[in-house]
Amino acid sequence: MKARFTYLGDMLFWILVAALTAALAVILLYPLLRGAKAAENIRAGEAAVYRDQLRELDRDLNGGLITPEEADYARAEIGRRLIAVSADEPAETPKPARHHRFTEAFVLLVLPVLGLCLYLTTGRPDLPSQPLEARLENPGNDVAVLITKAERHLAEKPDDGKGWDVLAPIYFRTMRVNDAQVAYRNAIRLLGPSPVRLDGLAETLMAVSDGVVTEEARQVLEQSLTLEPDNPRARFYIAVSMEQAGRPNEARQAFEALAKQSPADAPWLPLVNEHIAMNGGTKSGADPAAPGANPAAPGADPAAPGADPAAPGADPAAPGAVPAAPGRGQAAPGANLAAPGNPTQQDVAAAETMSAGDRQQMIRGMVESLDAKLSEEPNNFEGWVRLVRSYAVLNDKDRAAGALKRGLAAFPPPGEQGRQLLALARELGIATEGATQ
Repeated sequence: MKARFTYLGDMLFWILVAALTAALAVILLYPLLRGAKAAENIRAGEAAVYRDQLRELDRDLNGGLITPEEADYARAEIGRRLIAVSADEPAETPKPARHHRFTEAFVLLVLPVLGLCLYLTTGRPDLPSQPLEARLENPGNDVAVLITKAERHLAEKPDDGKGWDVLAPIYFRTMRVNDAQVAYRNAIRLLGPSPVRLDGLAETLMAVSDGVVTEEARQVLEQSLTLEPDNPRARFYIAVSMEQAGRPNEARQAFEALAKQSPADAPWLPLVNEHIAMNGGTKSGADPAAPGANPAAPGADPAAPGADPAAPGADPAAPGAVPAAPGRGQAAPGANLAAPGNPTQQDVAAAETMSAGDRQQMIRGMVESLDAKLSEEPNNFEGWVRLVRSYAVLNDKDRAAGALKRGLAAFPPPGEQGRQLLALARELGIATEGATQ
């Protein structure tokens, strides 16, 4: 019985293939087959119009509407046109053009054969069907199916706080930051605030704002610190917000306080030291260039969107980029390891032996290199975001304003990217008056 059903299924499949092939052939051949007939119909229509004009002319003459001379003149003109149309008619039924015959043969024979060969080569009619219900019941390691299953569960039970708590970081890792924001808010509403949930919400807010620690994100981080005063991740992001706002002294002090609080072998300490150096301080603690040093923290998620704006090899202007912090990952999707102006590993090693002044000069040189590249290639939105932010961190407000003006020339404010540049400027305390002129 099973073999019979299999045979009937195969037969039905090939009947369907034949029907679809025939329908496609008719659709493709129809314009070729109707071309000659359409031209013939046009000529016949013109001839009928001229004959009607001759009859109308006779009626006008009999009714005294025109003189015999006028009737003769009009009849001659109409007759001339009628003869011209009749002369265009072929003496016998035209044969299809030679190239039309080749096209018809190609459509009727070659295309079906090519399609059949392609299907026999790549098709798998022996594979069992995979309906969505069956895949949801046994998702395996398919993250997309797992997310779909969780979403279906939460649609039925929207007050399941644990479900939102599990789904939020998965959304974040798969770059669905807007969905992650909703999930974190629901988890906090249903289960209450916790440092992990608040930090996750802050990271999604930063990802939505292209890596900028917004005022709302800062408030969420401060709430996290009230629950866990020594939370290194929240302290790091708050220090980054000071850095982005063009307050390098306050940022350096916050990073130095975090470095003193951190254990000597803390995996995030090299990253903190880089920010200390970037803001004019002196590194302390672990050597970021030492073997095994890793600027990721416990629980770091290497697949999370985000990268540190000052860390070697990271692009702070990547879409959705979030500054890497204690408890977060290294450069992730969206981090451009070869972005113009980024320090190389040799630059990082050389910076270890420099004085604070020399190190600051090297950083400024890399920023100016990015500036020069953007002058040559201005259609790099992420580059302009990075340049404006870099000048603000260096406390060079004049150059930051100049970079903003040039960036807005390439991406005018009426567009989404122009509005993002203006929002970044306001966040960093850069004057926007006259920037769009």
